[in-house]
Order: sequence, then C-alpha cells, then structure tokens
Amino acid sequence: MEVTPYTFSGLGEVYSYTVIQSAPEGFESYAPYVVAIVKLDEGPMVTAQLTDVDPSEVEIGMRVEMVTRKLRAEGESGIIIYGYKFRPCLARSMAKS
Repeated sequence: MEVTPYTFSGLGEVYSYTVIQSAPEGFESYAPYVVAIVKLDEGPMVTAQLTDVDPSEVEIGMRVEMVTRKLRAEGESGIIIYGYKFRPCLARSMAKS
C-alpha cells in the first residue's frame, strides 16, 4: 500500500465543546478551559483545547485555526511539552465564507 503525505490547512470550526471547570491533577491552573471537537475544513474531526478565547465566547460553528502551544511542563525545571490547540481565526481571509 502506498502512502501519500497530506498537509491539512489547520482551519476548521467548533463542532461541539465543553468547559472544564474541575481540571484533572496537573491541569488545575488552566481551569476553566475549553475542550472542543473541531471539524477541519478537509472533513476529519479532532479533539483539542481551545486557547486565546474566553469560554463564554465559544460557539458551535466558530471558525478556528490550529496553533502550537505549551501543553504542560514536566516538573518545575523539567522539559516543556508542546502540541496543537485551536484559537478563533484572526484573519478574515482564513474564515470560511
């Protein structure tokens, strides 16, 4: 079977979401935070934390873009773990018409 590399645009919309008020151990300082199912423009859905947005402003259908952000740190002087999150689209050109 041949595999063809594919690069997603990183753009999508909030399909569903929840606001985490009581965070699990290690994430208490982030609460409250939003975890969403994001439907990418290309079709697949991914689960990710939303960032750079007040939880009260999140809506189903909100246009979002993928960004790289700190996920956590291993101890006070440990390694920093980065990963993807989504934020509201900043540029109008990125918003789907």
